[in-house]
This record gives sequence, C-alpha cells and structure tokens, in this order.
Amino acid sequence: MTTPQVTIVVTPRERFSYTQESLESIFAYTTMPYKLVYIDGNSPSNVQQYLQQKAAAKGFELIRTDYYLTPNRSRNLGLAKVDTKYVVFIDNDVVVTPGWLEALVNCAEETDATVVGPLMCQHLPLHEIIHFAGGEARIIRDVKGRNRLREKMYRQGQQVAAVRSQLQRTQTELSEFHCTLVRREIFDKLGPFDEVMLNTKEHVDFCMSVAAAGGTVYFEPDCLATYVPTSPLAWSDLHFYMLRWSDAWELASLDRLRQKWNLTEDSSYFKQKYKALGWRRRHTILMPIVRALTLGIRNVWLEKAIMYGLLAPIEKRLNRYLTDQYAKRHLASPETIQWQGISSPQEGHENSAAA
Repeated sequence: MTTPQVTIVVTPRERFSYTQESLESIFAYTTMPYKLVYIDGNSPSNVQQYLQQKAAAKGFELIRTDYYLTPNRSRNLGLAKVDTKYVVFIDNDVVVTPGWLEALVNCAEETDATVVGPLMCQHLPLHEIIHFAGGEARIIRDVKGRNRLREKMYRQGQQVAAVRSQLQRTQTELSEFHCTLVRREIFDKLGPFDEVMLNTKEHVDFCMSVAAAGGTVYFEPDCLATYVPTSPLAWSDLHFYMLRWSDAWELASLDRLRQKWNLTEDSSYFKQKYKALGWRRRHTILMPIVRALTLGIRNVWLEKAIMYGLLAPIEKRLNRYLTDQYAKRHLASPETIQWQGISSPQEGHENSAAA
C-alpha cells in the first residue's frame, strides 16, 4: 500500500452526540491512504464504547482523557502523533463528501500551500448553506497608529447551488478549524498550537501566525463539508457545551489575542465580542427553556424579561462555577478570573489505544 501522506486528527468541538455520523462519513468518503488519530475528550459512555469498537475494527489511534478538552489542547494531543507530510484537523461534528481529502491534498501539492480550507457549510440539510468560503485575517493600523483586527468570512449564508460554479481555488487569509489541512513542517517554525487560546479565535491567531512565518492559506471549493451545530442539545452534552463556550474561556482567549497581536481593545471588534458574550449558551440552552415557559408564545418583551431577568443571571453563576472547578482540577494554574499565564492542562490523564 502507498504510504499515507496525511494524518486526520478528529477533535471534539462542542458536543459528542454527532460523533457517529461524522466519523462514518470519513470512513465512507475517504479513499486515499490516511492515518487517523481520534481525540476523545471525556465523551459519555455510549460514545466512548462506540469509538473503542471502531478503533479496534478500523485500526486507528484513539486517545481519551477523563476530562473535557479545550480545542487547541485537543489538536496538540493529536499533532504529537503526526509523522506525515500533512495533517487535517477536523471537528467531531463535521460530515465530509466524496473526494474531500484528495481535493485538499491536491491543492496543497499544486500551490505549495501551508494551509488549505474547504467550502464549509453549516446546519442541516447537509451541504446546502455556506458557512465559510475563505476570508480575511490581518492587522490594520488606523490613523492614530493603533492596531485593529480585520476578520471577515466570505459567502456566509449563501446557497451552495447558487454560487458553487462561481467559486475557484484562490489564495486567502483565513481557514477555520471545522476542517483544515496543514503542512506539518510549519509547526517546526511555529511550535504547537497556543493553548492560552482556550475557546475562540484560535483559527485567526493560527492563520496570522502562518502568514507571519511566510506561509500561505488557500481556499479549495472542490472540497465540500458541513458542520452540524448543536440543536437540540443532548442532556449528556450540557456540561461540555457550557464549559466549551464559557464566559471565562472566551474572555481569556480574546485577551490573549489582543495582547499577542498588540491590538487596541477600544475597537468595534472587541466591543462587539464583549457585548455578545455567552450568546451561544443563551441561544442553545436558555431559549428552549424560555419558549417552554411562555408556552410557545412569541412575545419578544416577555422572552427578554424571562431570559435576562430570571434565567441568564442563574446560568452565568453556574457557568462561572463550572469553569472555576475545571481550572482547579485540570489547568496548570488555579486562577480563574483573567486566566493569565495558562499554558496547558495538567499532564497525566491521557491514555492511548491503537488497534
């Protein structure tokens, strides 16, 4: 058999309840040789058993921790196992299509790209609504000499059927970690992923770091994939979801991004992020409760009164408690307010199995 050029590293994004659909699509639609490393960050027992059975049957390496993982921590655990020319990082809620991996590799081979991202779709039905088709990530200096972040995603919300014929392979500035191919040697320059980036904008940080190191990012529309966000949220995913999108982790990540790239905090970019803090939890966890309490009556005033007057304050206290407990048990420092100086979770909890 041909020696694989690619290692696929699957990491948990925000839930575990879509694990089987995602992994089965990789098995079904990946025909070129590849290695597979699967990171299982404390999935519930039924998912753990499924992954163990698949690892034994398919012969891939399964790494499990007994605690939840931050995204970059998951990627670094997988990256440590990679000895191939390329590595593909893909979330555990992504469904791929035939020829997806060949398209990414062909683009990298033909353009010498450092990073290649697909035409990424979102939601169900699969492969119909564009989430991301390349984008911008750069630092702009304003008239006062302050650094501001320019981040933009192309084609979001557009119908694939309406625009796909217009899309072409092109150099871009941004690729998301839903699914992205990376040339392994770039990590010799950059080192591992920045684990102080706990839960957001790590793709922006990485792509700008690649560009600063002289690398290139490409968009490849011949690779089509879809990520399926949490809806509705399974009870077994609740703890992980709340931690994954916690206020503390997001504030720490934004602070790390701002300091690392010397960005002005007094900008519309950061003001908007601070204002929207916790929006995923409100939308996914609290809104269904609000709708149940209002018996489905779509009264905006009443919904806001229940959301922000009753539920949100309680949920925020619970969210803070969860992040504090996690920090005490699994992070290098017990500090939980600013999360300054955290490099990675404590070692010693991982275990690896390869069939």
